[in-house]
Amino acid sequence: MKTFVLCKLTPGKEQAAVRTIRALEGVTEVYMVFGGWDMILAAESDTVDKLSNLIVARIRSVDGVSATETLVTTNL
Repeated sequence: MKTFVLCKLTPGKEQAAVRTIRALEGVTEVYMVFGGWDMILAAESDTVDKLSNLIVARIRSVDGVSATETLVTTNL
């Protein structure tokens, strides 16, 4: 299961947050962007429970992450 997570970051904490998130198991790509969100990351997991743990317990708990929105991919 592949997902994209949009993240808003706290000003001044962006670099540390990105370093931490890049090191998380399951995170495959990280991009800084301009616009309504500050960062987009791609993550992969083989179960919904593992995905939930990655996003809720690990990504959202990173110091500097102030908001997230998760987009789960589908095969149509």
